[in-house]
Amino acid sequence: MLDHMGFPAVDFETSKAFYDKALAPLGISVVMSVSAEETGGEAHAGYGSDGKPDFWVSTGRPAGEKMHFHVAFVAKDRASVDAFYAAAIAAGGRDNGGPGLRPHYHPNYYGAFVLDPDGNNIEAVCHKPE
Repeated sequence: MLDHMGFPAVDFETSKAFYDKALAPLGISVVMSVSAEETGGEAHAGYGSDGKPDFWVSTGRPAGEKMHFHVAFVAKDRASVDAFYAAAIAAGGRDNGGPGLRPHYHPNYYGAFVLDPDGNNIEAVCHKPE
């Protein structure tokens, strides 16, 4: 059901240093980093084990600003990602990145992003080729 989740940090480097140390005893470490240049917006540190990032910490939350979460749901295929996006927009969601490939994550990463009524970033993602 869930593919991954994350949230923005007020101080990205401080939060990253905290999670680096706090999660190490659990065998969890940064397995993927994505720069602001690659995303066109925020930088992200993806934590996980066995090479798959499941928990993300990101830049972009000024002190005092309401925190918004990111949750990604697994989609069985790319058509399901497209259908999720259409249904979410029809239900009142706001576009935060239409369906498409996101090769800066990996070559087959096909996702769509919408903001829910509270501004949370909700995603559907398929990792399968075509």
